[in-house]
Amino acid sequence: MQRRRVGSSGLEVSRIGLGTMTWGAGEGDTDVDGATAQLTAFVDAGGTLVETSDGYGDGAAQQVLGEVMAASVPREYLVIAGRGGLPGGPLGDGAARGALLAGLDATLKRLGADHIDLWQLPPFDASVPLEETLSAVQVAVMSGRARYAGLVAPRGWQLATVAERGRALGSITVPVSAQVEYSLLSRDADAELLPAARHHGVGLLAWAPLGRGVLTGKYAEGTPSDSRAASAALAPYVEARRNERSARIVQSVLTAADGLGTSPLAVALSWVRDRPGVAAAVVGARDAAQLQASMSTESVTLPAEIRAALDDVSVPG
Repeated sequence: MQRRRVGSSGLEVSRIGLGTMTWGAGEGDTDVDGATAQLTAFVDAGGTLVETSDGYGDGAAQQVLGEVMAASVPREYLVIAGRGGLPGGPLGDGAARGALLAGLDATLKRLGADHIDLWQLPPFDASVPLEETLSAVQVAVMSGRARYAGLVAPRGWQLATVAERGRALGSITVPVSAQVEYSLLSRDADAELLPAARHHGVGLLAWAPLGRGVLTGKYAEGTPSDSRAASAALAPYVEARRNERSARIVQSVLTAADGLGTSPLAVALSWVRDRPGVAAAVVGARDAAQLQASMSTESVTLPAEIRAALDDVSVPG
């Protein structure tokens, strides 16, 4: 699997990342055995970027990832991108320095690791001075608990503000990444965030690049019983991307896949992966076989005319 630099930083990641949102101990979640199969297949294919969050199952996903690393996949094979900034406790909430560092320490404990490679934070908390949040990044990097910092779902002006304030405090507080939902069904980042990211040397980590599964075409004829949309917990997550506009885009993806002799998944994922400014597309999977389908797109490159047609049909209204 090819690797790319994240923005203008020296950090390199595989251009397809593995998301862990559904890893945990709950009903329907990916357990340790399933996670081991996924992560082993991912690393064997050359994958390095693994995305996790303390919000996935209230830390359960990180616990599973830590168990897999301890038993099967060495930590040094991975580039771990961890998200932080959930409501805390007595030290404060959101972007407060105490809450952020306490959350980072809890993440490291669950992972059984001494550092994460990319610590991704909320861009703004109106109740906390931005300089305080950035000082938490300074502490984390200087103490070796994090190697780089990034932002989660910022607006373009927020990213620009953080980048400029960070430079005033020192280069280690400047974000190198922005993680945001981005797909043929969700292109809000095109208007403001991507131009700002390119200007400030920030690489985009695109989550839900398959439109929460809708772009694979699996919902074209209904709702499969084993799909996320059939789950009471995840149905709203998927249904938010099922509408008339989406149906037109999905049909274009199906047509392109048929013409290229490949899968709709490969078309949708390749479109995101190769967009200017995107460092990696982060995919989730039900099992190792489903993950393998995403990794098999490594050899797919969309012809310019098909990419242009998909650009046109997916332009936001």
